[in-house]
Amino acid sequence: MTDFTHKFRVGQSVDLIPSTFRSAAKGNYEIVSLRPAEGGSPQYRIKSKSESHERIVAENDLILSAHLKFD
Repeated sequence: MTDFTHKFRVGQSVDLIPSTFRSAAKGNYEIVSLRPAEGGSPQYRIKSKSESHERIVAENDLILSAHLKFD
């Protein structure tokens, strides 16, 4: 079993890279939890203030948000 390290941490603000394969709110998302890797990429549960639900996405679908959240 290969161990994948997550690039982002819980509470961090990220942007979801736009894709024609999904409909998603624009703007930043917050990392809610870290998920196990699937298909060679660490997974994340993320939440946008513009949506009532959470999403599970691969790390390669995320970039660090320009709107940084500080603890």
